[in-house]
Amino acid sequence: QVQLVESGGGLVQAGGSLRLSCAASGRAFATYIMGWFRQAPGKEREFVAVINWTGGTTHYADSVKGRFTISRDNTKNTLSLQMNSLKPEDTAVYYCAASRRVGVSTSLADFGSWGQGTQVTVSS
Repeated sequence: QVQLVESGGGLVQAGGSLRLSCAASGRAFATYIMGWFRQAPGKEREFVAVINWTGGTTHYADSVKGRFTISRDNTKNTLSLQMNSLKPEDTAVYYCAASRRVGVSTSLADFGSWGQGTQVTVSS
């Protein structure tokens, strides 16, 4: 099972930007579907974005579409999430996750490997 470690979270004012990174161990990173999820206090963990093996297919939650961009670098075993025009509603712990599925999925149940999470706080 791939090991995942997120980084890049922090405090930012509304309208600002942050870039999150996820480092993956192992030699099979390119065979995993990768996704970003987030969990705000008192709420269930929710889907944010997903990307396929090659990076050619992506899907975003409606709440972040047009503001966030997911990408991957298979030569460095890294996953990224560029977050622009941040809103206070984006405040949450952000997790990267890996799936052995062939096709993309937005379901938490389809992701078997999870990072420890990184906190993103957006002030008004």
